[in-house]
Amino acid sequence: QMKKAKEHQKMVSEMQKGDEVLTNGGIAGRITKLGETYIGLEIAENVEISIQKNAVTAILPKGTLKTL
Repeated sequence: QMKKAKEHQKMVSEMQKGDEVLTNGGIAGRITKLGETYIGLEIAENVEISIQKNAVTAILPKGTLKTL
């Protein structure tokens, strides 16, 4: 359990603008802003939401969103 938490923290700390990510709510999007606690996530053209950084569960391979 601790190992998983550590891996998640590492992933969250390495997120960058432009990364394609998946949230724990199943939402996929591209990071547009990176704040201390929240990130901006573009989920459709010109549709941006703010979510907690920790809600990101995975960084997707580049180009994933083009195939959705």
